[in-house]
Amino acid sequence: MKNLIILFCFLVSFSIKAQTDNNPECTKVFLIRHAEKDRTDKANSNPHLNSLGTKRSLKWKGFFKNIDFDIIYSTNYHRTLETIKPFSDNGTELVIYNPSKIDYNEFVSKNKGKTILVVGHSNTIPTFTNGISNKKLYNNIEDNNNSNLYVVNICDGIDPQNSLYFIE
Repeated sequence: MKNLIILFCFLVSFSIKAQTDNNPECTKVFLIRHAEKDRTDKANSNPHLNSLGTKRSLKWKGFFKNIDFDIIYSTNYHRTLETIKPFSDNGTELVIYNPSKIDYNEFVSKNKGKTILVVGHSNTIPTFTNGISNKKLYNNIEDNNNSNLYVVNICDGIDPQNSLYFIE
């Protein structure tokens, strides 16, 4: 019985992956928090990346090197824009968004069939992921964690598929 359940889960996940990969109406959204920020001035609400953050932004560049983003969404802060700078200067459309004013249904509708990167913050990326998934799956990211990668696949007629990875 246990083997049948495992086989069933494998076949369902394989079927969803095949539908996602072969369906041009699927939307793939990658979501990350900004890299490590400079914390030397506690009063600065818009700090730049520190040296670890600069290194992480280069790691993200390497990680995403084989992904052709149609659009990159970022909040309008030094740390988010600097996180994507190493790989966003290639002509990919950059959209500045306000996390408190985003309509998730409109976002999904407007970006149907696209591959998108969203960069935000410890409290906005989990909320964004939950919003486009129509599920409450993720809580705020711990303050010292800048390595989460959320991936959401949205295809017509299929429940959104969510994955969470840790990229060190």
